[in-house]
Amino acid sequence: MKTMSCKQLGGACEKLFSANTFNEISALSQSHGKEMYEDADEKHLQAMSEMSELMKDSNKMQSWFESKEQEFNSLPED
Repeated sequence: MKTMSCKQLGGACEKLFSANTFNEISALSQSHGKEMYEDADEKHLQAMSEMSELMKDSNKMQSWFESKEQEFNSLPED
C-alpha cells in the first residue's frame, strides 16, 4: 500500500489516499474531486480547471499521467 495526497495527484488539499496500485489511487482521487465539485470547493474547482486545460493536449496529459504513475511507483510501501 502506498499513500499520496490530493495535491500530489493534481488536487488542492492535503487529504491522503492509500492504495495498492496507481489506478486505485487515481479512482480515490477522482471520487474526492467529485465530492469537492459538488461542494463547490473553490480551491478544488481551480485545480480542476487547470487539469481541464491540461487535458486539451493529449500528449501533455499522457506525460502528466505517466509522471504521476512513476511518482507513485517510486514511493515506499506504507
